[in-house]
Amino acid sequence: MTPAQNRWAEWLRENEPARYNLATKQGWDAFVHAAPRAPLERLSRAELDRLGIEEREDYDDARAVWNANPTTVHTAQLARAYGVMNQVMASNQRDSDRLRGAVVIDAAPALGKTTIATRYARDLHRKILRRHGPRTPEGHQRLPVVYLPLSAGTTLKGLNQKLLRFYGHPAANRSTRTELGSLAVDCVQACRTQLIIIDDLHFIDFKHRNGHEVSNHLKGLANEMPVTFMYVGVRLREKKSFDEGLLGEDAVYAQTSRRATRCDIAPFTHATTAGARAWSALLAALEAHVILADAHPGMLTDHAKLLAGRTQGCIGSLTNLLDRVCYLAIATGTETITRELIAQVTIDNAAELSASTA
Repeated sequence: MTPAQNRWAEWLRENEPARYNLATKQGWDAFVHAAPRAPLERLSRAELDRLGIEEREDYDDARAVWNANPTTVHTAQLARAYGVMNQVMASNQRDSDRLRGAVVIDAAPALGKTTIATRYARDLHRKILRRHGPRTPEGHQRLPVVYLPLSAGTTLKGLNQKLLRFYGHPAANRSTRTELGSLAVDCVQACRTQLIIIDDLHFIDFKHRNGHEVSNHLKGLANEMPVTFMYVGVRLREKKSFDEGLLGEDAVYAQTSRRATRCDIAPFTHATTAGARAWSALLAALEAHVILADAHPGMLTDHAKLLAGRTQGCIGSLTNLLDRVCYLAIATGTETITRELIAQVTIDNAAELSASTA
């Protein structure tokens, strides 16, 4: 059988994992406009047994792609975060001479912060393009959202360069620090950007000189740019990221803290009735997505307590576990998710350590 005749190989070619870079306008645009994956057929054990060697290999790889990419589940945490973001985004209706607020998505690792931010921004981006079209009245490309992931040691100049690289500006690597800032403001205004996401803000130490410069620069950009900023990071409140390096009573007067609204993301819990219900609802949504020959309702929810113990209610750890337990189910021929397979999965270090000390 040739590859063209193998429908699973064809499905893989058309639905391979996305490899766009969200930190560029081309990558962000690809993410915003990506179509949902084509549905993948669930075969019975008898149908699996009839597949040739290469067909079975391709079908199993197709299932790996499908099982690793469930749709975003609308959890209570996501709904609450969207509610806070919608309230903050209401200030986007202000005229350009009035300051807008900022939203801070702040939580421990592996709780879905970036997923929440990017999905919200994707919906906003699509809505604005639907309403106003892909071009501004002046003929520029309309870019409603900018996504900037930071790295350790980001400086004021580095931040401006990242912003210009997102827009694809040719002067990103050959302008002075002052020129970069002015060009960034021009890009935001010309492309009618309304939301700028700054991810991994925890990499900035605002008590350090470079961090203090970045903090002041962000305040300056907020004054000059008619946009809403969305900051995403790990335990930003504990790091006093919005106290601008000030201590004691002085921290009360930090401007950034007054302008920013914190949106925390809580882990799931199995310790309360409401928490257990929400956890089971999440598991039910995920198990409905899984393609295994003997998949059935309850293969995750029946093990809700075990899964909560292994992942501590962190959705990032849960999705890692789900990818791997599905792999084991296929590789061992079990074709469903069992307590024994869940126990066999090796998951991320933080979840393993927490589970072993619980």
